Amino acid sequence: MKMFNLLTLAAAIVLGSAMFVFAQPEVIIQHRVNPHSQSPNRIGQALTTGGTAATSALLYHNGPLIDTPSIYLIWYGNWNQGNGTDTPAGQGLIRYWAQNIGGSPYFSMNAHNSINGKFISGNAFYGGEYTNTGTKTRLRDSDIASIVNGSIGTGKLQYDSSGVYFVITSSNISEQSGFCSQYCGWHTAGNVSAGHVRYAFIGNAARCLNACAAQTNSPNGNAGIDAAISVLSHELEEATTDPDLNAWYDSSGAENADKCAWTFGHAQYQVANGAWANIKLGTKDFLIQRNLDLIGGSWFCKMNDNQN
Repeated sequence: MKMFNLLTLAAAIVLGSAMFVFAQPEVIIQHRVNPHSQSPNRIGQALTTGGTAATSALLYHNGPLIDTPSIYLIWYGNWNQGNGTDTPAGQGLIRYWAQNIGGSPYFSMNAHNSINGKFISGNAFYGGEYTNTGTKTRLRDSDIASIVNGSIGTGKLQYDSSGVYFVITSSNISEQSGFCSQYCGWHTAGNVSAGHVRYAFIGNAARCLNACAAQTNSPNGNAGIDAAISVLSHELEEATTDPDLNAWYDSSGAENADKCAWTFGHAQYQVANGAWANIKLGTKDFLIQRNLDLIGGSWFCKMNDNQN
């Protein structure tokens, strides 16, 4: 949802002997915390399914769309902990999501947001990853922009005008504008030294499972990372359909994923460890929130064109 009246923040980065100054946008779009957090894993019951009726309409505001986004992963924090979640295996789950979400029946629904000669293909590609070795454990919104800026360039990530750069933090990192208390992730757009970028913040939900996870037992045995993958999906589809915060959103400022947040549909199934899932990407099961699908002029929260 669009959040207004944030302070304009500026960050300065020394580039050789020159000083480059960039400003963080006044608007970031947050994925709110779980409203059902009192019961993050209801044994034997499917998680919140959500309604099947049409929602209020998204409105197009003439901004650009991303035809085919490239997903770039920026690891921040300590991803070599012995806690079973901030691990190379946890990173591997997110990498697997990035390699398989594009072209899935779930992500392909975004193609219906093509309009006025501006297209969304329904595909997405994994563009690569970079480990940012910063040492801060308390981040501000402006720090996320700085991390993105410092992760693009020679020997790092390439600059990609169709890229979405995800700063993904380990569970020991706090984001002081409200991670775990007000939101589980956000996306925005801005300018860094390489050019105009679309970027997002997502923290490991292991920091606050009650707020940012739907279940404490997860399909891949890593509740914090499995939950973060749902948030990553939310932010990717919003960054695709509203990359500069001036394309698709409704009269209240809600984007497509906002309107379906924390609902998981009616096609849920339990995997061997008892956790709930609702989608298979490649060979792995995940529980990912629904997205908004345009069918016959009306908008519905669905998992794909045929299942809500």
